[in-house]
Amino acid sequence: MNLQSRLLAAVSSSQSIATAQRARDLIAQGHDIVSVTIGEPDFPTPPAVIEAAFAAARQGATRYTPVPGTAALRCAIAGKFVSENGMAYDPDGEVFVATGAKQVIYDALTATLNPDDEVVVFAPYWVSYPTIARLCGATPVIVATRAENGFVPTAEELASALTPRTRWVMLNYPNNPTGAVATRAQYEALAQVLEARPDVFVLSDEIYEHIRYDDRPFTSFGSVSEAMRTRTLVVNGVSKAYGMTGWRIGYAGGPRPLIAAMAKLQSHVTGGASAIGQAAALAALGSDPGLLRERAAEYRARRDLVLNRLANCPALEALEPKGAFYVFVRMLDAARTGGKAVDEFLLDHGVAVIAGDGFGAPGWFRISIATSIEELERACARIVAAFGA
Repeated sequence: MNLQSRLLAAVSSSQSIATAQRARDLIAQGHDIVSVTIGEPDFPTPPAVIEAAFAAARQGATRYTPVPGTAALRCAIAGKFVSENGMAYDPDGEVFVATGAKQVIYDALTATLNPDDEVVVFAPYWVSYPTIARLCGATPVIVATRAENGFVPTAEELASALTPRTRWVMLNYPNNPTGAVATRAQYEALAQVLEARPDVFVLSDEIYEHIRYDDRPFTSFGSVSEAMRTRTLVVNGVSKAYGMTGWRIGYAGGPRPLIAAMAKLQSHVTGGASAIGQAAALAALGSDPGLLRERAAEYRARRDLVLNRLANCPALEALEPKGAFYVFVRMLDAARTGGKAVDEFLLDHGVAVIAGDGFGAPGWFRISIATSIEELERACARIVAAFGA
């Protein structure tokens, strides 16, 4: 008996999660595997955040929370959007909290998509965007971006993907898996195309906002114009920046009717996010921003190490990421894998990576630098040896 729905049967499990779990299983069995798979900071949750969570629990923050988030956290998120992104959202109706940024995205698409709607997804993409669209009965329209354009779509590429059925356009900068960062000028070019399509919404996933490697100001797509702000759902969270993946708190700012629809859906799925998790997120948003700068500097040192080590391998080309904590690597001589998938090939050489196929980029693989310098040294040495440099 097949217990899966037709929609669920048509999609696969998350490749990144599955590969990371396989590496963990092999390590548990005693195999010598260096895993650079998972997109999870190795930095701990800041102690002050943990103390705030303890204090909240002791003070009785152990009950159900409002579906869109506690009033205190929504106000703090609205303040963050004003101070860091130049966007004003009403905390009562335009700010939303969920059990992780992934649930924010799922709520938004599930609440708005109908069968035969289309969702524009730019490749390389985070593995779950096309899957979530399919689970909603919609069709993901995959548009390849080019390395020579920094993996940021051009206005022409966006325009060519839009059809009368387009409902959403997905943006993710800083990007997983490429580390690309979009400039304001690039966003303005995309906005000019979208101004002619007021029926199309934009989801701007900015979860890696605070992990960037140059001094250029960060641009949120919703800040490009008031027209875009009213049609953009800006998604963020505390997982990546603050080392709080297990706390499961994501958030968004967006137009009131969309937020209302998402809250309506969430009221029947999970209800409000964890009270203690929200207290921790509130403390994180109010913490010293110097911590984020320190962590970004450490990621930059790790990025530079990986780029330097892989530069010695003529069979590979590692592109310099401008943000996030990944290095995306192109195989210039894929024949060296002997016909095996690159993740299987490298696993045979004692290192676990995520193959680019799951990101819509065959011929590439992703290295997570959210691990120690020592582990990255070992991983790079094995990768270079595997490709015969």
